[in-house]
Order: sequence, then C-alpha cells, then structure tokens
Amino acid sequence: VQLQAYGGGLVQAGGSLRLSCAASGGTFSKYHMGWFRQAPGKERESVAAISWSGRSLYYADSVKGRFTISRDNAKNTEYLQMNSLKPEDTVIYYCAADRSTMVHLTPQGVDYWGQGTQVTVSS
Repeated sequence: VQLQAYGGGLVQAGGSLRLSCAASGGTFSKYHMGWFRQAPGKERESVAAISWSGRSLYYADSVKGRFTISRDNAKNTEYLQMNSLKPEDTVIYYCAADRSTMVHLTPQGVDYWGQGTQVTVSS
C-alpha cells in the first residue's frame, strides 16, 4: 500500500487546514487509518485514528474538539480536518495504515507510512 499525504501549508493561528491521505495498491477499506505528527528531536505522536469501518475514532487530548478524522472508502482517502490551529501544531504530519490494529495502539508496528506534509501555524 502506498500512502500519499498532502494538504499541509502555512496558516495563521485560529485558521484551518484539511490534510488528505490517498491510498493506492491495496484494499483501503480493510485498513485502519490515522495521523501522526513529529516535531524535530521528538518522538512521533499519534494525533487521530479511525477504524476501517469509520465507527471507532481516537483523538489525542491535545487536538480533541479541534481536529476531525474521517475517511471515504470509495475514494481510498482519509482526511484530517484541523480547525482552531495553534502555533504548537506546527510539525510534520504523517498518515498511517494498519491491517489489524487501530494505528494509535501500536505506533511502532504500523504497516504503512505516508510521506510527511508540513503544517506551519503562525502566531
């Protein structure tokens, strides 16, 4: 499975961005999906996750109420709608896919990673 993340960019604090992750080469609807982010010198942290059916969701406390994860299995794409962005959200975001487990539960064992997309929030 190949994952292509896009949608990052520069936005002012309080603004919004929507990240997308397009999957190819596999049966997207069978994969749990999610988003991670990583700041320089820090470990990659889980931001949000969604089960293959879309029924189970996970959000890190730092983004609850601001970010929304979703997926469109017909388009083989997952999304991360980010609202009320803060300067501390400035990092590289990565999408991830796993066949057997919600991605936030086993970040070290995720099956597939997309390339990162940079999000920069100016104050």
